[in-house]
Amino acid sequence: MEAVALVVQSIGQFINIYLLLLFARVLLSWFPNVNWMNQPFAALSQVTDPYLNVFRSIIPSLGGIDFSPILGFFLLQFLSNALLNLAYKLPYMAL
Repeated sequence: MEAVALVVQSIGQFINIYLLLLFARVLLSWFPNVNWMNQPFAALSQVTDPYLNVFRSIIPSLGGIDFSPILGFFLLQFLSNALLNLAYKLPYMAL
């Protein structure tokens, strides 16, 4: 049971790291002089844009402002919290 908890906790931590990458992507999008074709920005864009494009197809930009990252953040934060809570409860479920 400890191995399952470790895997679930690792996935939750990975989601938290991905949230940080998304946050960096959103912050950098506020600067118009960032060239997304140069490294490291191109790598950041390749990692985060496929996930954000899912929400961009659901929520259109309004007035040139992209609100899709908000929904992306909420979903990832929910998943992270659910997985981390599950990881902490797993060892006690066997009792």
